[in-house]
Formats: sequence, C-alpha cells, structure tokens
Amino acid sequence: MAVRNLYSKRRKESNGEAPEVYTYIKLNEKLLTQIVHILREGLGGNEYKGSADWVATWARIVFTLRREHGAFSLANFSHNRHSTYLDEFINFLFSERSIEYLLDGIEVAFGELIETKNKLWFLGRENQATLAEELISELNIRFRENAVGFRFEGGEIVRVDSEYIHNEIAKPALKLLQGEWFSGAEEEFYKAHDHYRHGNAKEALSECLKSFESTMKSICVRRNWAVNGNATASNLINTCFQNGLIPPFWQSNFGSLRALLEGGVPTGRNKLAGHGQGPETVEVPDHIVSFMLHMTGSCIVFLVHADASLKN
Repeated sequence: MAVRNLYSKRRKESNGEAPEVYTYIKLNEKLLTQIVHILREGLGGNEYKGSADWVATWARIVFTLRREHGAFSLANFSHNRHSTYLDEFINFLFSERSIEYLLDGIEVAFGELIETKNKLWFLGRENQATLAEELISELNIRFRENAVGFRFEGGEIVRVDSEYIHNEIAKPALKLLQGEWFSGAEEEFYKAHDHYRHGNAKEALSECLKSFESTMKSICVRRNWAVNGNATASNLINTCFQNGLIPPFWQSNFGSLRALLEGGVPTGRNKLAGHGQGPETVEVPDHIVSFMLHMTGSCIVFLVHADASLKN
C-alpha cells in the first residue's frame, strides 16, 4: 500500500510542525501501530492461521526473540487456545519497555520479510518479492515521519543522525562495500553502526578503524600491492599513496586529506578506545562516535571511488 500524503501531514509541514530532530529513546504508539499494519500485510494477519507458511514464519520470529532475550514468552504474554504467535509479537511491541528489545523485534520480523522474497507463492502470492521491497521502504518512511532515528537496511536496523549525512555518506559506503572484495569491511562497518545503536561507543570506534583498514587492505590485495598482513592504517595509507590511488599531480593538494586519513579514524579510535584507560573510566560521547562513523563512511566512499577510477 502506497504511503499517502494526507491533509494532516501537509498541514503540519506548511505550519512548520514537522519534526526535524530524531529521537532514539522511544518508539511511539502510532509508529508501532503502523509497523503492525505493515507486517500484517507482508507476513499475513490472523486470517492466514491455516497456512503452514504463516505459522512457521511467525513462530520463527517469536522463538528467535525468546531465545535471544532469554525468555519463555515475549513481555510475559500468556497463551490460550485461541492466541497465535502474531498475537504474542503484537503484545510484545506494545508492552515491552526497552527500545533495544523493540528494535530487535522489528529487525527480526523484517528480516523474515526479506526471506519471503525468495519463497515461491508465499501465502499464495505471486508478487511477494515486490511487496516486501515496498513494505521495507514504507517502514523507513514511517521511521522518518515519526522522527525516529533508525532505518532498516541490509537486513539490519541502523541508527540515523542526519538524513542528509545518511544518504550522502553512510548509505553509499554500505552499498559500495557490497561484494566479495569488501565483505570484511562491510561487516565491520555494520558492526560499528550496531554498537553505536546499542550504546557501545568504544566498540563502535574500534569497528570503524577495522572497516577503514579493511577497505584499504582489500584494495591493496586486489591490486597486488605489497602490504604486511598486520599493516597499520598508516602503513596502508602510505601504500595507497605510493601506488597512485591518488594521482601524483593531486598529491600535493591532498596533504589535508592525508592528515585526515592518518589522524582521523585511527587517532580517534586509539585515544578513546584502543588502549587501556587507566585508573579513570573514559566516557566516549555519542556525538564523537557519530562523527567518527560519518568520517569512516566518507573515507570509505572516497577510497572505493578512487580505486574504481584508477587505471589497471
């Protein structure tokens, strides 16, 4: 079902009432209700009780969350002979107080929706693959409409701090890293976002550096440029410069870029996350982690595009 630009939305926008700042601490009831409607359309509501596909799909969602959250039922749901796994999931969405657990549930459920794209005649439908794509797109629109700073991409929930930065940096970086040569860097960049979402600031910084280094190492290996297996970010940057990843006539103008590459991601990680913190606990503010994620994404986009434009 297409998202409608209703009068109430247009009115809020014209009055300047549309939210501009994302929230990360609560999923409001309106958004949760919209998510239920989306999932019912994509995975089927209780009207499909008799379908083996339907029962198996909702059972997998619920069993996965029970097991991962260490519970016998989601949010203390009490089953009776008429209740279904979908009922348990909906009860979970509206009674669970942890936003982390709620996002887990949304991620697992929409992960199942992705899986249905490869199933012939899921719930007797011929257009399931197209429908699934449309519904995932709607989920991200609903997140944005409700000013909730998360998106579902690549099968995972990722945090979004700025729609512009996400569209211009994070999303292109993740897209560019898809493929066998950059699979390690892609996994690490996803982990950085996941740690950020869960508030694990130091772990997020560590994964940023790993992804940055893996991107350079993948380029070097693919092009047969000699690098030490344990090469540091600084060594890898030198190798990339020495082998013309950046054209020689531009290198003099890239002093600031080199300083950014050498001193940005690695230094941020080393100072805040890479070494023992001593007698005092080192707190890493969210805005620092956000900045490092964006810097990492920018560096990855630059490196992969530079590699693509370099003549073999």
